[in-house]
Amino acid sequence: MTLRQHLTAAKAALVAAGIEPSEAARDVLLLAMHVLGWDRATIHARDTDPPPETFAAAHQTAIQRRSRREPIAYITGVQEFWNRDFAVSPAVLIPRPETELIVEIALSSVFGVAADIGTGSGCLAITLAAECRRARLVATDISAPALEVARANARRHAVSDRVEFRQTRYLDGIDGPFDLIVSNPPYVTDDEYAELEPEVRSYEPRSALTAGTDGLTDIRLVLTTASRMLSPGGLLLMEIGHTQAGAVRDLITGDSGLSLLRISNDLQGIPRIAAIERQPTG
Repeated sequence: MTLRQHLTAAKAALVAAGIEPSEAARDVLLLAMHVLGWDRATIHARDTDPPPETFAAAHQTAIQRRSRREPIAYITGVQEFWNRDFAVSPAVLIPRPETELIVEIALSSVFGVAADIGTGSGCLAITLAAECRRARLVATDISAPALEVARANARRHAVSDRVEFRQTRYLDGIDGPFDLIVSNPPYVTDDEYAELEPEVRSYEPRSALTAGTDGLTDIRLVLTTASRMLSPGGLLLMEIGHTQAGAVRDLITGDSGLSLLRISNDLQGIPRIAAIERQPTG
């Protein structure tokens, strides 16, 4: 069989497993690139040739995993975020493109000391450290396996000397204050979780996704933490759920120490990132 014939058969297997045809075609190609170590252009240039002898078995194993709806990132062990590759495992949430908006907004602000609450893979803290060479960050998570992944990513991107990882809830036991706090907390409601696609519901850590019946449990606690740990005039950038803009506004209105600056939409026009300031004193 030629490489093209292998890929055609693999696409058919993914479509039979319920994956939409255009997504199946993309996934088959990505998994082939991963197995072969080739770029897209090389695969297209050589798709009428027989693949290397080791290809068929390795690619078939990857296709079988994807047929069970396992996310591509867990199969390849890597996910791109802000043009950098981050190691991922089922211990951490897979970084999403919409979360990059936190980085975009953060880089337009001035900060020297920052914190990342619920760091997971470390993508936010590590990206900010890599982009801001004078910044120092503290990144927290309650999951020891997640922190192992994050520390490995910090080494990969040469920022271990400026990002401190701590196993704790929110910023408990951490000395502040901070100029900037970033967080992508759990915000999925229990009802929403039941409707998520199997790639998310069956593989990604539920503790990084769900936050009670209203999806606001962790958001409330991040706001409480920011009230205590931000410097006067400091900034909190927090990802929120697609229906939560109004509820977040109400929560901040009830906190005399915080002020909502804006809620920014992602590329799909969905309210996604809340920018919140700790009110200056005096």
